[in-house]
Amino acid sequence: MMAAWWVASMAMVGAAMAQTPAASQTTPAAPAASGAQVLSPPLSGVLGSGPGYHDPRSPFKPLQDKEGVVSWSVLSSVTTRPERNRLVPVFPKPVQALNNQTVKVQGFMMPLEPGDKQKHFLLSSVPTSCTFCVPAGPEGLVEVKTLTPVKYTLEPVMVEGKLAVLSKDPYGLYYRMVGAQPVSAP
Repeated sequence: MMAAWWVASMAMVGAAMAQTPAASQTTPAAPAASGAQVLSPPLSGVLGSGPGYHDPRSPFKPLQDKEGVVSWSVLSSVTTRPERNRLVPVFPKPVQALNNQTVKVQGFMMPLEPGDKQKHFLLSSVPTSCTFCVPAGPEGLVEVKTLTPVKYTLEPVMVEGKLAVLSKDPYGLYYRMVGAQPVSAP
């Protein structure tokens, strides 16, 4: 029950983040009293860029792409479009090609269950810095269900399993991996 609530909370925050302008853009603010247009600073210092924000003060280094491992830049290439009262993901062909394929993904664990061994967790493109904060939007998260428990760690982990690309997940997630197993880093 608690895990479902947490996943739903993460999806709502991710959907809100997906509506935010791209990090490299500046957004026009209300015109100044003098009539001149004032630009607000870019969001790069607040949200970063890509599938989440990696705080430069973090003791963990950003994940590096590895051969044979699906890159977060591929997973985060999804866009959204409004449909009725919700945002619907639009997956590019390289992402669609991953649907129902056995793949490897690396990331940081976000437990969904109590205990030091996890069979159901979120894999994030960036490390968590707060128990109540989501480090990435739905494009930077993969829900993982493993066959055997994986020991929780703050270090990056790599898992291999069947990836589902989700277009209508009730929690707003874009990716789910089932039948996953931990893999040693190459």
